[in-house]
This record gives sequence, structure tokens and C-alpha cells, in this order.
Amino acid sequence: MPRVVHFEVTCDDVERAVKFYENVFGWKFNKWEGPIEYWLVNTGEKDQPGINGGFMKREKSDEGSVYNTIDVPSVDDYIAKIKQAGGEIEVDKVAVPGVGWFAYFKDPEGNVFGIMEEDSQAE
Repeated sequence: MPRVVHFEVTCDDVERAVKFYENVFGWKFNKWEGPIEYWLVNTGEKDQPGINGGFMKREKSDEGSVYNTIDVPSVDDYIAKIKQAGGEIEVDKVAVPGVGWFAYFKDPEGNVFGIMEEDSQAE
């Protein structure tokens, strides 16, 4: 069964947000060396319940947004399922080099979420 495996927080000032969450919760951040400003966050130890995530620069349409990403075996298959169930594509399938395939959707209630297919060969 697909599960939530990642969250993303959008920020006006990513470094300010990183400092806040480091100071308040002790989360550990590492700046990603990819094509966009993105900070990976480790929220705890592997033996604890919970998930890790990322912080990124907010776009105007993202005001106050937190996105959950669901791990799926095939982004293509789930695009079809989501559309059939009444979801709308927000960001079509895109490769994150060395990580996998992502896409973002809006559910029928207007909530945005992501899906991810792991694929270290994605380009």
C-alpha cells in the first residue's frame, strides 16, 4: 500500500525557516546540490516513527503550503488513477536526477500532494 514518505514545506526565506526548525526541534538540515534551492531535513532517528522532508523556496501560489509525498511503484500508473478519481495535475511527471520521478496533484478538495517513484537512473 502506498504510504506518505516525505513532506515539503514552502518558505519565503528558506534559511530563516531552517534556523527556526533547527532551534525549536533540533532537526538536521543539508542543502541539496541539485538545480533548485532545496534543503533536506532529517527529523529523527530511524528507529523513531515519522518521516523526513525538505524545505524549498515558496512560489506565490504556495502561500502557507505543506506538501506530503506518497511513494508509489509507478508514477505513470498513479497519474491515471488520480485523474480517474477526479484529481488534477498541478505539476506533470518530472525527473529529479539520481532520485526518481515526481508529480504533484490537487485532490477534489483542493489539497496538493506529490507522488514519487524511486529511480536512481532518472534524468
